[in-house]
Amino acid sequence: MRLSNAILCLLSFIVFSFLQSPAFAVKRSYVVYLGGHSHGIQSSSVDLDAVTESHYHFLGSFLGGHEHAREAIFYSYTRHINGFAAHLDDEVAAQIARHPKVVSLFLNKGRKLHTTRSWDFLGLDHNGVVPSNSIWNKTRYGEDTIIGNLDTGVWPESKSFSDDGYGPIPSKWKGICQNQEDAGFHCNRKLIGARYFNKGYASVVGKLNSSFDTPRDKEGHGTHTLSTAGGNMVPRASVFGFGKGTAKGGSPRARVAAYKVCWPPVSGNECFDADILAAFDVAIQDGVDVLSVSLGGDPTAFFNDSVAIGSFHAIKHGIVVVCSAGNSGPADGTVSNIAPWQITVGASTMDREFRSVVVLGNNMHYKGQSLSSKVLPDKKFFPLLSAADAKLANASIQNATLCQAGALDPKKVTGKILVCLRGKNARVDKGQQVALAGAVGMILANDFLTGNEIIADAHLLPASHINYTDGLAVFAYINSTKNPMARIMPVTTLIGTKPAPFMAAFSSKGPNTITPEILKPDITAPGVSVIAAYTEAEGPTNEDFDKRRVQFNSVSGTSMSCPHVSGIVGLLKTRYPNWSPAAIKSAIMTSATTLDNANEPILNASYIKAGPFSYGSGHIQPNFAMDPGLVYDLSTKDYLNFLCTLGYNDTLISTFSQDNYKCPGSLNLANFNYPSITIPNLVGSITVTRTVKNVGTPGTYRAQVQKPVGISVKVKPKNLKFKKVGEDKTFIVSLKVKKGEAIKEYVYGQLIWSDHVHYVRSPIVVKAV
Repeated sequence: MRLSNAILCLLSFIVFSFLQSPAFAVKRSYVVYLGGHSHGIQSSSVDLDAVTESHYHFLGSFLGGHEHAREAIFYSYTRHINGFAAHLDDEVAAQIARHPKVVSLFLNKGRKLHTTRSWDFLGLDHNGVVPSNSIWNKTRYGEDTIIGNLDTGVWPESKSFSDDGYGPIPSKWKGICQNQEDAGFHCNRKLIGARYFNKGYASVVGKLNSSFDTPRDKEGHGTHTLSTAGGNMVPRASVFGFGKGTAKGGSPRARVAAYKVCWPPVSGNECFDADILAAFDVAIQDGVDVLSVSLGGDPTAFFNDSVAIGSFHAIKHGIVVVCSAGNSGPADGTVSNIAPWQITVGASTMDREFRSVVVLGNNMHYKGQSLSSKVLPDKKFFPLLSAADAKLANASIQNATLCQAGALDPKKVTGKILVCLRGKNARVDKGQQVALAGAVGMILANDFLTGNEIIADAHLLPASHINYTDGLAVFAYINSTKNPMARIMPVTTLIGTKPAPFMAAFSSKGPNTITPEILKPDITAPGVSVIAAYTEAEGPTNEDFDKRRVQFNSVSGTSMSCPHVSGIVGLLKTRYPNWSPAAIKSAIMTSATTLDNANEPILNASYIKAGPFSYGSGHIQPNFAMDPGLVYDLSTKDYLNFLCTLGYNDTLISTFSQDNYKCPGSLNLANFNYPSITIPNLVGSITVTRTVKNVGTPGTYRAQVQKPVGISVKVKPKNLKFKKVGEDKTFIVSLKVKKGEAIKEYVYGQLIWSDHVHYVRSPIVVKAV
């Protein structure tokens, strides 16, 4: 017995040691980021091959040979981003991270698309931000600007991407149409390029079949966002006849390109860092002018963030990068894509509703929204039931209240209108469960957090989505009578509704958790019930049970607000081709409004006054952005100085930028020339410096200040006189805590420079400690 035990122990030790050897160590996919390249933009294939070989050589020194490195590396970033993605065990990854050539090493993490779809977590010509005809004409509708989109691909057959009336593809374009494995996918003179990137995704989920080898959008998100940014004018567009009008993107004459980096979700993630970096690297080389990025993850250090890294390399080449803020609101500190070189976009409503009125048996009327094409018999009332009272015997009250699968009793539900609570499962799935249980209709009521944010979904049965207050009234009515009754009126499209805009409850909010001195989001734009082109591979709800197909669809999320801004950037790039990305960003931010269409402060979804952590500088106003008067400009060197203030050293920043860079002796992050002023920890007083450039006519601008509560604000000089275009003027803003008046939480004010024609507005955000 003792001998047998000894043999077993020896065998166990041998097996354990064998499994701990490098050959059997658990490997994960990592991104190794080495900074920029020195070979320049006009690199040859020899240059690119040399970079790949250098990556094999570098990794081979850790793995014991060149061939091991070849097997491990699945992406070599060779054009503008220097680095590679590889399968590594954690011990080797830790060794690589300590190498002086390495700027950063991070796991190939997954990120999410920033759309709510039908879940809770530039459409038609009436969308609240479309420039006037005079502006369209001056910008030639964004003609020949090239807008790239990192997303789920594109549905090339959509009329939004027809090339009728387009001339030759711009000569600067170097991209391709990657359709070798999908012969039915075609690019044209409008949709001038399309690529797909799935090696990072495959490194997580395993080997992919050939159906993944295409830039075709089988989900709808990419088609929707790309057409919002740069889709053609398409007359008579609608969703089941609702919202009928001319669909057009922000830059309807722009050329567009799709970069497919997002795939079916795995553990909730769809877009992986390794693929995102590969797409940025190629898109810069292809020749895009604007990159629209409607995806993101949790805020993280800039050198561990694929979108931040890719965006920096893009802006070095004059490419404006526009990103969605995220859909994790209304909690504070949830905003993503927080690098100062990105334009970060929140989501707000527009003054259009797809109204479906709920009428109760007591003749009370409640204004909901829907895109359901199904209607109940005219003027007929049906029994009304709370979903909590319709639960199966073995189901929880919570699951029944949310109308989740398997929670509703058909015997109680059949022939009735059911009231479901919003949350957890998809809004349209609630309707499907209600229909399967035999109900004739659904009223979807908001919870407290979602407040007044109601979304028009393409439900498969008659349905209306009502706000929190109205939901309480409906539940109270049900409890007040023995025979509650209701009817749901057919959907109608209304224009000019008030108040609008107000902030979407889902829109992620500041403060910026990585660098609180940089206000994020920067801007807000329409992101609720936006109609734009869609895939025909899925139904409008993206649910398996939905067999309908549409050419245009209504979708919500900061994914939808982001391309609104991307389209406006396209117009600005056409009109001002020599402006820097920072100047374009400044024009958009400083011309925004914080007032709604009732000339009252923009509200949140609970109809409480919103603030800069919700909307940044405010709601976008493209007409005013086209003539901003003054801009706050920034260069690549300014961004490197910004990194210095965060504690990154000269060597790291030089490697990152491929510039011979040294941090200046004294820098203050508060003086970073951002179009907003944010002081997160004000002790006593501080003086900040800003510089504005005249991009309008000569004139004199005077400072106007709205002071934050408990903070004194002084501006010197009070007047700025400009004699010519391109002239710079510097001013200082002194902020001081008023003893006994300051409160130890964020307070807001604003600085406006005005010549009585232009109003150049910057938010002031301060927290005294």
